Amino acid sequence: MRITFVKKVLKDGSPCRKCADVERRLERSGYISRIDEVLIADERDAQSPGMRLASKHDVELAPFFVIEDGEETRIYTVYFKFVKEELESTVKASGQDAEDTLRANPDLDYV
Repeated sequence: MRITFVKKVLKDGSPCRKCADVERRLERSGYISRIDEVLIADERDAQSPGMRLASKHDVELAPFFVIEDGEETRIYTVYFKFVKEELESTVKASGQDAEDTLRANPDLDYV
């Protein structure tokens, strides 16, 4: 499975506030390590990698996530749905050890 995170830069050159919030959440949760690629959708450049990917998948909202899993591609424009369906379910299904679980959930600690 390959995960691409697309965040936006606004026409005035500033970062998208919602994108920055999602990026902070990814970092705080430890899920940022599961992201394979981060692309910028620059509103000033229709040919920027993120804008091209948004166009390819008919996505009009940012941030968004593209999951490529074999021949299947899934798109998420809602962060919490992405985490629940892709990251949390993968952690449970893959049987990751306690270290990985603790890194993904910094509010937990060893007993």
